[in-house]
This record gives sequence, structure tokens and C-alpha cells, in this order.
Amino acid sequence: MPGAWLDYPFGEGTAVYKVGHKDIPGQEEKMFALVAEGSQPLRVSLKCDPLLAQTLRERYESVQPGYHLNKKHWITVLCSGQLGDDEVKDLVRLSHQLVSK
Repeated sequence: MPGAWLDYPFGEGTAVYKVGHKDIPGQEEKMFALVAEGSQPLRVSLKCDPLLAQTLRERYESVQPGYHLNKKHWITVLCSGQLGDDEVKDLVRLSHQLVSK
């Protein structure tokens, strides 16, 4: 994703993808994806529009409220195959767009 970079602010095992840099005037670091490395199935937390998040949670067992995040604005996707790769990629793009505004 444009301008994205990887960080491990919570220690090994939780990959955090961010945009922005706090050392650049006018920018903030903002998370848009958290990946629980080594989880089975893989767990990815993403920023999401609240209405879309609610719809996805109602429709798919594999979409849950954001793990240790604001439950209204974040979802955690269990990559178990219930959502296709393209759907997960679309959610990653949406998350990136939401924090990059």
C-alpha cells in the first residue's frame, strides 16, 4: 500500500502496518492493519466503516469485533476461507484509505 511501513510496537508476533511518520511535520503515524503472525487461522485486524463492520460481523462468523481495538471502527478477520482473498484485500485497501484521509 502507498506509504505503508511495518512496525512492531507491541513486540514480536504482532505486525503493525502504518502510514505517516510522526517525525514529519503535519503527519501522524496511523495503524491500518495488525497481523497476528503465526496465528491459525491467520488473524488480521483492520479499520472499517462502522456500518460495513456491523454488516460483515452479522454475515460472517470469521469477521469479529476488533481484537483489543475500538469495536465500532475495527474488525478482526479470521482468514479461514469464509472470505475470499480478494474480499480481504479489498478490506485492507479500505482500511488504508480510511486512515490515509
